[in-house]
Amino acid sequence: MVSPLAHDDPQAIGPYTLVARLGSGGMGTVYLGRSAKGRTVALKTVHEHFAAQTEFRTRFRLEADAARIIGGQYGAEVIDADSLAPTPWLATEYVLGPPLDEAVVFCGVLPESAARVLGAALCDALAQLHRSGVVHRDLKPSNILLTALGPKVIDFGIARAAGDDRLTRTGSTAGTPAYMSPEQAIGGEHTAAGDVFALSAVLAFTVSGSPPFGSGQPADLLYRVRYADPDLSGVPDGLRPVLARGLAKDPEQRPDTTEFRTLLHDGGGDFAEHLPDAVLADIARRSAAVWEIQPSRLPVPAEEFTTPTSASQRPRVSRRALFALGGGVLAAGGAAGAWGLLAPDDDTAGPARKEPSRRTPGGAPRLVWKATVESEGIGDTVALPVGDDLALVAEGRLLCVDARTGERRAESELVDYPQTVLSDGERLFALDDRNHLVPVDFGTGSFQTPLARLDGLDGLDALETRLVIAIGRSLVLEGKTGKGWVRFAVDSRTGKEVWRRRMPTPADTFDELTATPVGSSYLRTQGESVSRIDARTGATRWSVRVPKKNTGGLSGGRRHAVSSDHLFLGAEELLALRLSDGKITWRFGKGRKFGKDYDASADHYGPPVFKDDVVYTTERNNGLIALDSRSGRLLWEEDKDAAVSLSFAANSTVSGRYFYVSPDNDAQWIAAIDLRTHRVAWTFQSPLGDRGGTTPTIMTLPQAKRLIVVRGTGVCALPLDA
Repeated sequence: MVSPLAHDDPQAIGPYTLVARLGSGGMGTVYLGRSAKGRTVALKTVHEHFAAQTEFRTRFRLEADAARIIGGQYGAEVIDADSLAPTPWLATEYVLGPPLDEAVVFCGVLPESAARVLGAALCDALAQLHRSGVVHRDLKPSNILLTALGPKVIDFGIARAAGDDRLTRTGSTAGTPAYMSPEQAIGGEHTAAGDVFALSAVLAFTVSGSPPFGSGQPADLLYRVRYADPDLSGVPDGLRPVLARGLAKDPEQRPDTTEFRTLLHDGGGDFAEHLPDAVLADIARRSAAVWEIQPSRLPVPAEEFTTPTSASQRPRVSRRALFALGGGVLAAGGAAGAWGLLAPDDDTAGPARKEPSRRTPGGAPRLVWKATVESEGIGDTVALPVGDDLALVAEGRLLCVDARTGERRAESELVDYPQTVLSDGERLFALDDRNHLVPVDFGTGSFQTPLARLDGLDGLDALETRLVIAIGRSLVLEGKTGKGWVRFAVDSRTGKEVWRRRMPTPADTFDELTATPVGSSYLRTQGESVSRIDARTGATRWSVRVPKKNTGGLSGGRRHAVSSDHLFLGAEELLALRLSDGKITWRFGKGRKFGKDYDASADHYGPPVFKDDVVYTTERNNGLIALDSRSGRLLWEEDKDAAVSLSFAANSTVSGRYFYVSPDNDAQWIAAIDLRTHRVAWTFQSPLGDRGGTTPTIMTLPQAKRLIVVRGTGVCALPLDA
């Protein structure tokens, strides 16, 4: 996804003028650049704080070497590189084709014939690497680009010589969990057989639209990779046994690339002949569009804040590293680091500055502060309000900030996953390495004296323990013991157990869990299970099954939309469930028209939002709609003439005169739709480039008068209109 340059991006790198951003992540940034003679290249750089580390400079040099080994036929041709520059950089050809993951999402799954030819070509690419003694270690759909002449493998950031563990920290795991081999998941040696495992997982995704071990939190994925059978139900019958061999747990049972190629290839013809028309059209569009891209740069924010990055802290051992995954700690290619919070760039005495306008020329509010929370994994940052402050939680990172100003309160590496951190609105709690429930000092980020010791609770499995919700003084937890699953509550003041109850074993323990308070009870959804639990006693008031096609599986981070008497869910249809018994009162969506270019299997509705007897939601190809919460009657629809494409994974919100939603692109983070005119009033451009993520979140903090936006690893705050 091409996006404008940030205001502080350099004008040029080496001999190449920067034109746009292609992406940014925890390790570095990739730019679109042009040479003096007009050649278009992709320029990969390493973040400054990593460039200062000898280990990462060595990794960067090895990445360039691996890219040269695979060459221009099977990879992006290396044009130039400088691993000794103050900021190391690598220039490769700009491949005119979509990443495989985008092709599947936007054009649909590939037919079996295309997947077989793709797999055979990737076997040739991997074989070329393996012959030189190099393994890729991070083969996944986003690292495979589709061109009319064949696939190209990119991103060799964690590739290394087979058997060389010198750049892998003891006990660490590098790679992408959904496509890791079992041996890689426990930090063991990743050989050429590991690349075959990853390729098999990639091909399963290509023909089914889902990785064979599902999705979810990294620890859950790694567990499934090691112990669960792959889900190949969506794979065509003829291809299923081939991929099953490649996904064997024992690397000795997997075919090598030569045998795998023979099993896959089922005929000749050019690669392009096997690709669907939609993919070929996308390749053609990208080939033409690259010449239309003109240099652009985001303006300097009117109120910019900057605070130096804190020094590296002592590495810690994660509590989840102690369990059955063999001590593996997931690391996204590397180590520590950081956050990028911004604070006043000029605090010297002098004449008062003229107060800048609170709005940009386009009508959007001006940025107040922004932050980047770089985690050890791949999940989204979670924002938890704590009084007038905000806790930003990612895997292995906690950042405590003043929600109004963005001033840093504390930074910590003690937390593990967002599911192990909980706010009761005023205080922050976490589970530590020993499975103790501990208060967190918001001023220092340190763990205080344990409130409750859970390690002796019927053999409670720390890997399966999670903080669910805080209601009043009760902190509700769930976990797996030697006698089955339990739900229990702990008093947040005394640490004493309030109640404990057996609970049904979740149908899929890896499905995301969402909980929302409703009076003295709470709503709990996980997968297809929807329940109402009494927070005073732990008793289940009611529990119903709602098919995933109507809940969207309630993916991670989604919030419940609740009125005084109904719960609203949305995916294929919109449903209203009575809070008294869970029965459906009304449903909406049957007979609606979504346009001719839509995927019938995709969600038709985004997460609903409730306010003042109105249910708001995004409807595919139609934009924002508003329904009467009591009857499900359509009240109005967004003006399509001014509409923008909206994200269906986003957590939206409504406040004052606006419905705030996330556009379906990386360049814009918010679209504000006026509830009176039903038109987009303004959009807010990303202040941090592409920060990735799967579930954008927008939330309001009325006391701090801030609108908070979370996208992947990036967080920013805007003034909240009344």
